[in-house]
Amino acid sequence: MKKTIQRMDKVILILSIIMFAFGLIMVLSASSMESFMRYGYSPYHYFIRQALFMGVGMLAFLFVIIFPVNKYKHLINFFMILAIIALFGLTIWGTIAKSAQSWFSIGPFNFQPSEFTKIIIIIFLAMYYDKHKDSLSDQWTLIKPMLFCVIIFFLVAIQPDLGTAGIIALIAIVMFYAVPMSKKNRNTYNKLFLGSLLVVLSVLLTTGGSFLRGYQADRLNFKDPCERYQEETGYQLCNSFIAFKNGGLTGQGIGESTQKYLYLPESYTDFIFPIIVEECGLIVGIIILLIFLIILFRILKVAKKADNLHNSLISYGVFAYMALHIIVNLGGVMGCLPLTGVPLPYLSYGGSYTISFMIALGLVERVAIETSIKKEKTMKR
Repeated sequence: MKKTIQRMDKVILILSIIMFAFGLIMVLSASSMESFMRYGYSPYHYFIRQALFMGVGMLAFLFVIIFPVNKYKHLINFFMILAIIALFGLTIWGTIAKSAQSWFSIGPFNFQPSEFTKIIIIIFLAMYYDKHKDSLSDQWTLIKPMLFCVIIFFLVAIQPDLGTAGIIALIAIVMFYAVPMSKKNRNTYNKLFLGSLLVVLSVLLTTGGSFLRGYQADRLNFKDPCERYQEETGYQLCNSFIAFKNGGLTGQGIGESTQKYLYLPESYTDFIFPIIVEECGLIVGIIILLIFLIILFRILKVAKKADNLHNSLISYGVFAYMALHIIVNLGGVMGCLPLTGVPLPYLSYGGSYTISFMIALGLVERVAIETSIKKEKTMKR
């Protein structure tokens, strides 16, 4: 294990430990009032659960970093089929929460298959394209695995969870473009994806989002929230802005947020970043953004150094996974994008997401380990 740790990307490892520890502290602070009011006058309900989720995630992380990546090729097709069955099963047995039928209730816990499906898609695409790397000039070979991603996209979208569905689609597209292919094929798919995007935009503009559910259409209106304070999205965003304003440069101190006193819904999940800025200040908020950028840069570095296609694609997939969650979450709470209920890496409360994200980090570290082992063997020759 000592050698395994030495071969890992230390920057990602150390910064991840710091961010998870800080996130746990902020979950305690941001959730304390709701926990106190809802669960027997104890402020520790969500903190204890998040610590438990992180413990399970750590076990999964440790397993992933010692499990060779190429072994997944024997398992991934089974897990892809299992993921599709689970997502389809949600339409019958799923539990509705936050207006979406996205969870299976298992005792006191909820399990969200779509979060783990992101990891499955990353591994599935990486293994498929590596297996067919000698026939990537064939357009059908290139596009075939994307059909599974389309099926998963629609199964998640009908829950309805358009935020997660969109992230799944974008992860698949990023990985697709990371695959080495001819310029001719790339130009063909550029036209295909651009045409699809234009169709989607045309539908939105001509229908005004009439095919969306009421609350989904409301989220498309995210400008000037404080002028729409009586509306749900206006109320949420306006209180988010108030939290940012209250924080100033240095913040009001850990535990001193006023917006977490049931003013800002989901203050420990989707809206944890405004609470962090309110309590710790804009300076800490900027430091968090810089840490995100450093970790993303290191993941890209791992991807570029990888000695085979599947390891490289896995790292690019995890990069897209993390970057999209950061962009969508922060864009939403800052009023730059529609609110989608997407958690913020390291910091937001959530069981399925925390565990799946730690697995994703474990995959990147496993790629770094295998690259290091290959380099050591090459140097010995």
